[in-house]
Amino acid sequence: MTVRSMRVFGAGRRDDKGAAALEFALVAPLLLMVLLGIVSYGYMLSFRQGMSQGAAEGARAAAVAIASATATQKSDAAVSAVNQSLGSYGVTCNNATGKLLRDGAEVGTCAVTIAPCLNNTATSCATVDLDYAYRDHALVPLPGLNVVMPANLSYTAVAQVS
Repeated sequence: MTVRSMRVFGAGRRDDKGAAALEFALVAPLLLMVLLGIVSYGYMLSFRQGMSQGAAEGARAAAVAIASATATQKSDAAVSAVNQSLGSYGVTCNNATGKLLRDGAEVGTCAVTIAPCLNNTATSCATVDLDYAYRDHALVPLPGLNVVMPANLSYTAVAQVS
């Protein structure tokens, strides 16, 4: 092999300098958006589970309240359980107004009712309804992700009151 042919191979390699940096600069924003999308969607799923748990715990709290408690006291116990479940997300239920609040802003509705059960009117049932307008009030708002996020997260839990 001559010196001349070695220079040709070496010269071709020098032209590749910076190609990896350019490729990374082109791919990095896409990878970052995918990563942030996964985190945002995971947080929404966690919140959805928290809402489900909050509704179930609220209905259970009203159902197991002492028999001598009034409907208002049972309702207050249910709201307290809902607020404890959603508190880590900064969301609270104000049963007096029927609104879910986050940082003082209305983000949905909540209702706790103690009424006769549908299938057995001789007994009472506690019903907890939660509805969060997630698309309008995302917990991790990222531009462009509204398309894949659900518009509303809604849960209803019913328990027979003792």
